[in-house]
Amino acid sequence: MKIVTKIENYQEEKSCILTIGTFDGVHIGHQEIIHNLITEARKKNILAVVLTFFPHPRMVLQKNREIKLIDSIGDKQKILASLGVDVLVVHPFSEEFSRLTPLEFTRDILVNTFNISKVIIGYDHRFGRNREASITDLRQFSSVYGFEVEEIPAQEIASVNVSSTKIRAALEEGDIEKVNQFLNRPFLLTGKVTRGAGLGRTINFPTANIEIKETYKLCPPNGVYRVQSIIDGKQVLGMMNIGVRPTMGGNNKTIEVHFFEFNNDLYQQTLSIEILSKIREEQKFDSVEELQNQLKKDKKKSTALFDSERSNGKA
Repeated sequence: MKIVTKIENYQEEKSCILTIGTFDGVHIGHQEIIHNLITEARKKNILAVVLTFFPHPRMVLQKNREIKLIDSIGDKQKILASLGVDVLVVHPFSEEFSRLTPLEFTRDILVNTFNISKVIIGYDHRFGRNREASITDLRQFSSVYGFEVEEIPAQEIASVNVSSTKIRAALEEGDIEKVNQFLNRPFLLTGKVTRGAGLGRTINFPTANIEIKETYKLCPPNGVYRVQSIIDGKQVLGMMNIGVRPTMGGNNKTIEVHFFEFNNDLYQQTLSIEILSKIREEQKFDSVEELQNQLKKDKKKSTALFDSERSNGKA
């Protein structure tokens, strides 16, 4: 997949089928749209193009609100590439861009820049200055400029019964299984391994401390989770703690992963951690020994779940 930053840098000669959206989470509803986009583009031998925006429009237009997103822009790029998109255009959303009239957006961007054959959008899509134009306006433009408009009807979107809002709510509750069901994949945390205090090693549970630089990235609530990651091309299983480590006298929130049967130095490596299920809440123990015993139970429970999934053909 080719990644283009800024609309003005798009220089493909082939015409394309385009879809537009923020696609936060790239959930099963989004995946259905993108699958249709790619299938039709392949039939017509033209490009399947996704136009998305970063920063998220609400980050720009609603500066007084803290906007949290399901995926970092880097993770979103990887997910869209895995689905088979030909070109992803990530345009930096700005107040100036938001002031484009519907005609300017259609004529200058969709037609003159992207050379669209067809655009696929949801029934409720709004565009142009103050979001004043609808799919009805786009259909009128299409008859003037010679492209097709495919509307994703309300009932089709409703039948999927998923939204980025529902995913955020499930994540805030720590319901990872529901989140993963909506996403049709494990929820991701991607970050760099940094030096920690090394306390895990003293109790035979060494951890990789994950630092996530994207402050806008949603994170599950404090607790212990079952996870997996691909390291040096191999799947590695483990468990992760998100929280303040109360038994060890911690105050700052950290993300620490203990990988099973793995002792390589991961310092400064960037890892993508797939979160599979929640094991328990974070809790304070009366002693380090009690904590150590609980971690052994957590590992045993996690390992049993991994073994069960293997036997059922899920892993």
